[in-house]
Order: sequence, then C-alpha cells, then structure tokens
Amino acid sequence: MALKPYKTLVRDAQAEFIVNKSRFIGHGRPCETEEAALDFLAEMRAKYRDATHNCYAYIIGPNMGVMRYSDDGEPGGTAGMPIIEVMKARGVTNAAVVVTRYFGGVLLGAGGLVRAYSQGAAAALNACGVGVMHPTARYLMQIGYPMLNRMDFFLKDEPVQVEDKAFTDVVTYTFIVRCANEEGFLARLANQTDGAAEPLRCEELYLAWPEEEKP
Repeated sequence: MALKPYKTLVRDAQAEFIVNKSRFIGHGRPCETEEAALDFLAEMRAKYRDATHNCYAYIIGPNMGVMRYSDDGEPGGTAGMPIIEVMKARGVTNAAVVVTRYFGGVLLGAGGLVRAYSQGAAAALNACGVGVMHPTARYLMQIGYPMLNRMDFFLKDEPVQVEDKAFTDVVTYTFIVRCANEEGFLARLANQTDGAAEPLRCEELYLAWPEEEKP
C-alpha cells in the first residue's frame, strides 16, 4: 500500500554553537526504523564519548507512532523534551536528533538548558533540511551530444533532480521526478525533443524532496 506523504530529514548533517562556554553540537539523521535510530545514537555516543551529555530524541513512523527521548543526565525535562518538541513542531518523523554538550564551566539553569537544547535541535534540522516524502520515479535517458546543451537548459527549469550524467558514446542521464509531476514533465520533454529522447522508467520509490519545493 502506498505511503502517505510525510516530512522527514533530507540528509545527515550537524551544526554547532557555543552558549556560555558550553559547546553544543546538533546532529540529525533520517531513520526509517527504531533500530536505525538506536544505531545512530550508539554511533554518536561512541564518536563523542568524551562529551558531558549526548541527549536525543527520535520519532518513527509516518503517523509518528514511536517517540522516545532522553535527558542523558541533564535535569529532567531540560534536554530530551525540548528536542522532541522542536521535531514535533516541524512535523518531522522517521528521524533522530542527538544534541551533544561539552560543559564549559558555566551553569545555564533550567531555562537556559531548554533554550540551548531547543536551539541544538533546530540547528540540526536546518542543517539536515526538512523534506516531504513523495512517490518518485527514477529514469534513465540517453541523448546524443548535439542535444546536450539544449537538454541541460531544459532540465534546469523542470521539477526533476539529475542524479548522474555519464559520458560515453552518448550522454546518459539518471534523474528523478515526483510521480505527481511525471505526466506533465514527460509531455514537455517529448515536445522539447520532438520525441527523440525516450526516457526509461526504472523504478518507483519514496524519496524526501526539499520542503520548499512544491509538487
């Protein structure tokens, strides 16, 4: 059964900042299962084993059915809860966020901790990018070199993402397009090339498209 569109993270990424001499590093990763989220947490704990705290939250399932968080030694309610609240506010699921803290010697107080961990979660989400999962088709398309410049110019303004472009005796594009945009795109492609380009539909899958992109 087809999945409904839902928001998740586009990529792994991190961002860091300093608050009153404490170093905070926000990390995010798309995770389709709870096992993947726990693996990510274990990876971050190993990488930052010398940190004072590795606080986290994750939400799993298109309907946000699994939600877990931890303060990892910070005062109750000052770390894990702010992280998951930021994720919920952005509507993100199938994602995990870890905010690492290296204590700088200055106490932040409960309010300061909540603000810092909220900032860490927001920084992680912004670095990762929030995208919407859409049914997506992947295509292969071969063209001759005389058509290369015209094709590049055409694809630049189309709702597609070119994943690869290989140069042999012909030019082979690998690109993806949301299924909602597929029919219109193929019609414009055929018109642009007078039917000379014959894209081959390879597979249909669910992929995260940037939130600002409109289907």
